[in-house]
Amino acid sequence: MTQARAIALNALSLYAVATVLAAAYAAQFILHELPCPLCLLQRILFAALAVGPILNIRFGPRPSHYAMSLLAAVAGAAASTRQVLLHILPGDAGYGSALLGYHYYTWALIGFVAAIVLLAAILLFDRQFEEDGAVLPVTGGAFAQIAVWLVIALTAANVVTTLLECGFGACADNPIVYELLKHAA
Repeated sequence: MTQARAIALNALSLYAVATVLAAAYAAQFILHELPCPLCLLQRILFAALAVGPILNIRFGPRPSHYAMSLLAAVAGAAASTRQVLLHILPGDAGYGSALLGYHYYTWALIGFVAAIVLLAAILLFDRQFEEDGAVLPVTGGAFAQIAVWLVIALTAANVVTTLLECGFGACADNPIVYELLKHAA
């Protein structure tokens, strides 16, 4: 894999993270399902998963950039596994609605495990760490830059909505209202 191809794949991975974050917002705003604290943690870890690809696009592929994403994926898998285990008892309806038979935290676990496998596989291709004189600049062009700014915008929106939901204290275990908006009304 060449450096230019690695940059393009990193941009695609950012679009995948943006899709996950956008789907979480769809559940939050269209289905009116406020995320629980573990759901918020998983969103943060999906955003952290994007740090490696953003650094790869900005500075070129480096094993250390992939390692940061790998750590975020492992932490995300642990957090989503915790939530799956909280709702594994027979008769437990789970938290939130299901998509194709699985709750969002189960999909998050699948996504984080897939990221771990993909990151481990990508690290095997060491040609991406060599300069290749590619046609694309090291930043990956507009396709990659849009992906970077999309993930940054969705992450910033997550910070704002989390503040609205939780206020300045601990988030409710089963949130039903936006705390800061409740006091403003």
